[in-house]
Amino acid sequence: MRMRKKKWAEPWLNEHSSYIYSDPEEEKGHWKELLHCQQLHLEIGMGKGDYLIHMAEMYPQDGWIGMEKDHSAAAVASRKALEKEPLHIDNNRMICGYAEDLQKWFADGEIDVIHLNFSDPWPKKHAHKKRLSSSRFLDMYRSVLSENGCIRMKTDNKDLFEDSVLYFLQNDFKFSEFSVDYHRTDHPEDAITEYEAKFMALSQPIYQLCASPNRKGMLK
Repeated sequence: MRMRKKKWAEPWLNEHSSYIYSDPEEEKGHWKELLHCQQLHLEIGMGKGDYLIHMAEMYPQDGWIGMEKDHSAAAVASRKALEKEPLHIDNNRMICGYAEDLQKWFADGEIDVIHLNFSDPWPKKHAHKKRLSSSRFLDMYRSVLSENGCIRMKTDNKDLFEDSVLYFLQNDFKFSEFSVDYHRTDHPEDAITEYEAKFMALSQPIYQLCASPNRKGMLK
């Protein structure tokens, strides 16, 4: 569900552009240096930022970047992060922008883990190309992922999950994790998103996978 537009969002984003970027091209290839990390995570479609903020706290040795196209949601997420002690934002940044611009902002092989959490399922067939797990996005992810990089996906939407499995297979990705009933108690190392908490309360199943591009199968 799209968030209602917040009047304060645009002024907030402009005022805090050193933390949440609108076009971070100059950081391309330098994210790990900026965040003082060896492993870099990118969450695409971070919403209000709960997952990103909690994971950045749980794993301070890693670097975390959240991307969100909705300006109101991005403003809410960045305000949450910046209201914490400054220490907690040393290893994370946010981008208010579109996933289509991914390769403008990240160098080849720069990202180690891409997180897709409860992405928009775009249920109508003519809109399937907008899905963040569709082939056109997988091509982008392949280029920016490191040699041993992976994509971690969670969703409550069965149709999206089933179609996404096909997208990954068709684009020569291999699975290291795969679950049609992802139990939170079995994965305490993974923060809970706002959407996930709602689905848990309703006892709805969560579908989850981890996939990596098959580098050996690529043509030189």
